[in-house]
Amino acid sequence: MMQKNNISISKKAAEKIKNIIISEKKDLMLKISVLGGGCAGFSYKFDLVNNSEQGDIIIEEYGAKIIIDEVSIPYIQGSVIDYKNDLIGQSFEIKNPNATSECGCGTSFSL
Repeated sequence: MMQKNNISISKKAAEKIKNIIISEKKDLMLKISVLGGGCAGFSYKFDLVNNSEQGDIIIEEYGAKIIIDEVSIPYIQGSVIDYKNDLIGQSFEIKNPNATSECGCGTSFSL
């Protein structure tokens, strides 16, 4: 794993992002945002976007680009962006050391 701005992306997550972009046949990036809400207080939002906005941080590792908006960065500092494929399903996963608790599905967290 490589780090930039104290946020890491796993090789598995980078490969999945690249595969999605190839299937979409567009030059896209995965944008990660933290929103208020969810059963634990905050939730992660994942979008495929063409462009970054002013203040966004772009992390490019293993040939994949991830954008994180500047408001969300403090909530996910030190996190690892990963991809899991298990019996429940496939999804991007954020291993966030700042989260004091998470909901059962892993898409919502509290600080």
